[in-house]
Amino acid sequence: MSRDDVLARIDGYRDEVIELQRGLVALPALSPDYGQGPEVTGEARKAEFVREYLIRHGITDITVIAAPDERVPGGVRPNLIARIPGRSSERTVWVMAHVDVVPPGDLSKWSHDPYTLRVDGDLIYGRGVEDNHQGLVGAVMAARAFVETGVRPAYDLGLLIVADEECGSQFGIQYVLENGNPLRPDDLILVPDGGVSDGSEIEVAEKGILWLKLKTTGVQTHASTPEKGRNAMRAGAQLVVELDRLHELFHLSDPVFSPPTSTFAPTKKEANVPNVNTIPGDDVFYLDCRVLPEYRLSDVESRVRQIADEVAARFGVAVAIETVQRQDAAPATPADAPVVGMVARAVKEVYGVEAKPVGIGGGTVGAYLRKQGLPCVVWSRMDETMHGPDENARISNILGDAKVFALLALGG
Repeated sequence: MSRDDVLARIDGYRDEVIELQRGLVALPALSPDYGQGPEVTGEARKAEFVREYLIRHGITDITVIAAPDERVPGGVRPNLIARIPGRSSERTVWVMAHVDVVPPGDLSKWSHDPYTLRVDGDLIYGRGVEDNHQGLVGAVMAARAFVETGVRPAYDLGLLIVADEECGSQFGIQYVLENGNPLRPDDLILVPDGGVSDGSEIEVAEKGILWLKLKTTGVQTHASTPEKGRNAMRAGAQLVVELDRLHELFHLSDPVFSPPTSTFAPTKKEANVPNVNTIPGDDVFYLDCRVLPEYRLSDVESRVRQIADEVAARFGVAVAIETVQRQDAAPATPADAPVVGMVARAVKEVYGVEAKPVGIGGGTVGAYLRKQGLPCVVWSRMDETMHGPDENARISNILGDAKVFALLALGG
């Protein structure tokens, strides 16, 4: 048996991909941060489903790192570590995926039950099929191919399957890094949790993330006598407009990133008064900031406070600012790091595409790894339908990605 046998075995896994995806989709795994309900038990059930699947197919070197969380039935959120031994254990090729998903949202926008897999030619539909079952299933298929062909990879192949990726990773990779971390600086770490449709982008850097909640407080009154109150919504609306100045204040551009500049986007808006004829005394909106590594988030926070104070003085209101999420930009993975070159060569062999290192505005678990001095890349070939209705993935991409993972373990 040879490397070609491993790749050929993966090519024959279409039915296995569908079978595993069907089982995963049927086990919704939602964080308790989304609220209570039967679906919050899904992480534990889903992790156990994956563990049993691996064992059934000859992958038995499995460790469970269980993060305690009293909010979920059973009190723990499991993280799985599975290994396939290679000819050398000096380095491990890690593929890291997550079991949790986001809620389906408005069910009327789905063409079918989001927790029942639908197959349409090369496309499969269901919540989680792309984010992040595509990476998880691809990793499992690569591991199965080594076991079933008897080919030993050049390096150990490790599957790191974590919880809580969608809601901050406190019970996922952050917990793993602090409790039995198996990752070493010379390991090759690939996170298949983002990418573009042709697979041409290898993410090596991320912007800093700052989410702010801004609450304007004025005086509520009847809408027929607005002079007796202070309209918190009007002040908040002006604040939204004034915060657009942040683009000028933090104007640097870096072509490695897409988009190349920092972004400051007002997003969520909370309801204020329930009726039309009342001037609201409170108003709340949120600001999503994605900041180039050249800038400190503390400087952004200071500027937001300054602009808020100006609006508060102008309208006679108070403005409270609460940090919802704050993540400084991690050091970038060097473009010449071994993992970058090896992924690029594997992508070229499998897909015939020249892949290049890029930076993104979205946040991934890669940031936690890079802050620990662990060079990693985020890569997959996907259409980015995650989080939307009728989320879908291509079976051909899952099989192709699995071959990329296998080539990395084979030594590139």
